[in-house]
Amino acid sequence: MFGGDMMQKLQEMQKQMEESKKKLDTIKVEEIIEGKLKIVANGNRKIESIEIINHQEMEQEELEDYLIMAMNRVMEKASNVHDSEMASSAKGLIPGMM
Repeated sequence: MFGGDMMQKLQEMQKQMEESKKKLDTIKVEEIIEGKLKIVANGNRKIESIEIINHQEMEQEELEDYLIMAMNRVMEKASNVHDSEMASSAKGLIPGMM
């Protein structure tokens, strides 16, 4: 089915992707909303921490809005890092990749 060269390329690609996933676990992105809320995620798009600062000064609805806003922004940042790293690791292994 696959020639030895193709199987070797697939194994190299799999190894590179696993290494990239490990690296992405160490890359952190964060979003801070008006100094009241901080969310940290890793490059694998996993939330690592949520810190609520001065929560006594916020109403529940405001806090909920900030949480949604911050989580969306931090996930967008994490996705950008993830996509960039995966594209970089695939570069040279898959013909036609940029």
